[in-house]
Amino acid sequence: MLVTQAIAEILKREHTEYLSCFPTTPVIEAAAEVGIRPIICRQERVGVGIADGYARVTNGKTPAVFAMQYGPGVENAYAGIATAYSDSSPVLLLPLGHPRMTQDTHPLFSSMRSLASVTKSVEQLTVPERLPAAMRRAFSQLQNGQPGPVMVEIPADVAASEIDAELVAAYRPAPVVRSMGDAQEITSAAESLLGAERPVILAGSGVLYGEAWDELTELAEYLQVPVATTMAGKSAFSETHPLALGSMSGVMSDPALKFFGEADLVLAVGTSLTIHGMVTPIPAGKRIIHVTNDPIDIGKSYDVDHAILGDAKHVLRQFIDVVADLKGDEPVDPNDGPAAEIDASRSAWMASWMPKLESEERPINPYRVIRELMLNVDPAEAIVTHDSGNPRFEIMPFYRSNGPRTYLGWGKSHQLGTGLGLAIGAKLADPEKICVNIMGDAAFGMTGLDFETAVRSDLPITTIVLNNGTMAVEISHMETSHSMYGTRDLGGGYADIARSLGGWSERVDDPDEVGPAILRAVEANRNGEAALLEFMTSEERAYSNMRPFS
Repeated sequence: MLVTQAIAEILKREHTEYLSCFPTTPVIEAAAEVGIRPIICRQERVGVGIADGYARVTNGKTPAVFAMQYGPGVENAYAGIATAYSDSSPVLLLPLGHPRMTQDTHPLFSSMRSLASVTKSVEQLTVPERLPAAMRRAFSQLQNGQPGPVMVEIPADVAASEIDAELVAAYRPAPVVRSMGDAQEITSAAESLLGAERPVILAGSGVLYGEAWDELTELAEYLQVPVATTMAGKSAFSETHPLALGSMSGVMSDPALKFFGEADLVLAVGTSLTIHGMVTPIPAGKRIIHVTNDPIDIGKSYDVDHAILGDAKHVLRQFIDVVADLKGDEPVDPNDGPAAEIDASRSAWMASWMPKLESEERPINPYRVIRELMLNVDPAEAIVTHDSGNPRFEIMPFYRSNGPRTYLGWGKSHQLGTGLGLAIGAKLADPEKICVNIMGDAAFGMTGLDFETAVRSDLPITTIVLNNGTMAVEISHMETSHSMYGTRDLGGGYADIARSLGGWSERVDDPDEVGPAILRAVEANRNGEAALLEFMTSEERAYSNMRPFS
């Protein structure tokens, strides 16, 4: 059989259902022939985003794959791959490569050299016979340890070569391995946790990929410890839970600010604890227990008191068992826990923000849009994601997710327009959910034409565009140039564009129509139509507790 047919056969054996892709690559035809549905994007970075969103919602259980041509295809995909890498998304990349005779010729783009810095592993298929082992290694990298994108480059001449079908028939998937933590260190860490006066838990995306949300909730309830999540970990702990503090991104709620400020110990689970521009660092002077499945994370950003290497689900179960042995079978009485204090802090904070969340002003205050979304769409029945810039800052503190993967948080590498691909991939992974991406007008300018991909692929998502006609996040950075040349101003009618692309859309100017318009968009989704809502909003920039500990 041809090498491309062999690749498709292996993908099928690994239970691949969809291939996110953009021509030209013969992998598309080969995949279709074995029943793998191609999802053709409009540009490659969105195609990677579709695979990324699919991987997040399926927790990597069903392979997320993106295939593209060499040269421009790989070059255009780079930004999406960088986002997947920064947020540890397990996406298999299958770029076509230049023929072996010319691949290192200047100035041809090299996937091997250029993608090495934004992938977990890269490998080139130098000869056809190497294919089964290369694919097995790739899937092993995808499914074991800290997730991340993995690349197997297929030189064009190798793709057109033949391989012995018996080699493919002998293919066996690599084992998936999950490890427990060191028992002695967990006992020591559990003693520190029990001895803390004001402990908090910080949960990252490792809790989601490890499907450890039940263990996280059990431990938090048993000890009555408040829980916050990282940006990528948002939804690992229900934000409607009485012990939920919200997310710790570049902005945060008052409960998160209060409890992290007063904490004497932080149990960080399933997070790399990477310090970057879109995260609020842990305040100085806290004892830290760090649970991660990648040794590279240990001591990278913080001096930690206890370091535990292992899978989040197994390690949390070990903590529960050890704490029960040390403390006894009686959990902390919820009436003696911090739930009432959390509720009082949240109530006061929300009351202070209600003038914006319920604002009647025109243009529409973007915080009103966020509140109306929560009032009109059950967070447990939705998958929501933000975009870069103002939408991320405005949504993260106020949107309360309710269930694993009901929110897709991202942003260590924060390309504008990423949320659209993530929402399409989420709908592909979970068709019953209402999948919503919230983007600004600048983000729409980057990737908005891929709304047509959702229309054409029968993936009815809702895209919310907060159109304030400017790059509001840049107000303080572009004062002189804007006053002289209007450098922040943007233009466009995005509802009109969505209709021309075959979708359902509305432009909304009246704040009292925000909620009803959201319900109409949901109804359009239920009727199989991709929907776009263009809300004409103000330049609001009143973020909540912007990086207070940095």
